[in-house]
Amino acid sequence: MTIRLYDTNARQIRDFVPLTAGCVSIYLCGATVQAAPHIGHIRSGLNFDIMRRWFAHRGYDVTFIRNVTDIDDKIIKKAAEQNRPWWSIGYENERAFNDGYAALGCLPPTYEPRATGHITEMVEMMRGLIERGHAYEADGNVYFDVRSYEGYLELSNQDLDELRQPSGEGETGKRDPRDFAMWKAAKPGEPSWETPWGRGRPGWHLECSAMAHKYLGSAFDIHGGGIDLIFPHHENEIAQAKAFGDTFARYWVHNGWVTMSGEKMSKSLGNSVLVSEMVKRWRPIVLRYYLGTPHYRSMIEYSEEALREAESAFTRIEGFVQRVTELAGGEVAPAAEVPPAFAEAMDDDLGVPQALAIVHTTVRQGNSALAADDKEAAVARLAEVRAMLGVLGLDPLDAHWTSESAGEDLHGVVDTLVRLVLDQRQAARERKDWPAADAIRDQLSQAGLVVEDGPGGPRWTLGAR
Repeated sequence: MTIRLYDTNARQIRDFVPLTAGCVSIYLCGATVQAAPHIGHIRSGLNFDIMRRWFAHRGYDVTFIRNVTDIDDKIIKKAAEQNRPWWSIGYENERAFNDGYAALGCLPPTYEPRATGHITEMVEMMRGLIERGHAYEADGNVYFDVRSYEGYLELSNQDLDELRQPSGEGETGKRDPRDFAMWKAAKPGEPSWETPWGRGRPGWHLECSAMAHKYLGSAFDIHGGGIDLIFPHHENEIAQAKAFGDTFARYWVHNGWVTMSGEKMSKSLGNSVLVSEMVKRWRPIVLRYYLGTPHYRSMIEYSEEALREAESAFTRIEGFVQRVTELAGGEVAPAAEVPPAFAEAMDDDLGVPQALAIVHTTVRQGNSALAADDKEAAVARLAEVRAMLGVLGLDPLDAHWTSESAGEDLHGVVDTLVRLVLDQRQAARERKDWPAADAIRDQLSQAGLVVEDGPGGPRWTLGAR
């Protein structure tokens, strides 16, 4: 059993060997809570949720850290524009992110630290870097001296002499324009904290270096995030942490974007699709299928048509699960192990598309068993399907998707109304009024509902829109 991952730093897929036998430590760059999340934000959480689930399935004890950046230039700007306290902007959107993660079935992190709760750790790291000659204070700002760290830019594979730091990385007093800010001197009206170098607030990169050190120590297994974070964020994290004396992350894993018309989905471009709106139009489990089943390193081009295809594909799986569950007269427990071909795909850099193909193949085998009236084989295939879906967080019988909630209550209301219509259809069938029965079925189909007649009576599901 060897799991292989694409390591951005090594620029190749390599065998994963944990720092501590039987344990896996993961740090994922979480939300900068300036606004509510779009589906591009949540994709990262989904991809690493699947990674975490796979490691757990393989028997590892997983520690999963996902931070919250609750102080940032954009948060401060939003607060000024809306005439609100900066912390209220952050807290409101932090809750929106957590609601989004939960709606799409992401397991909660082991710890979810906020940047503002770790100023002490940041000051300690800056003090150590200044003492080691890797950082300096100027006009109340603290900068990292990029030329002092020999390995700078190895992750992003850039040439320092050609580097131009992104905007917002500096204030005043830099020795080199490429040096980046770890601490920003206080400005009137902005939040600030006391330090040996005066009042100010943290730079983005320092936050994650300090929090990763706090919760995972000087060395840990995997650091994750979107490919847009490779530079400057992850590059600068590495420089700070390693210059401080940490070994830091041993593997760097990055997920692709969700794009619209070929561009990265982002609020600044005005092309984002908010999770809170999407879950009103699509079932959350379908959104998880759509966002979580492409390979994590691939780009997803957003379209309504692609979502409909995902819904149709998942509905086929869900229908099989429901039919065999009804046939078995109760819930069929997931198999203890997934099929070998599924495991092989997941072990190979989390090959979810290949693993999902095994799910669909198993579903087809199960449907063939149903058609042949082979209950034992159908139940066996269902146990395998549930085991595989559990790894992907897509088991429709999992407690997360079946628990009572506002959405489930609404589904119950809809179910009651549809049952009334189906009763009318059944009455038409009993009196052999086939045109009326067919008309009712067609009307339900036009509303996006699929009706299947079985030994236990008619059953409805949401179909492709």
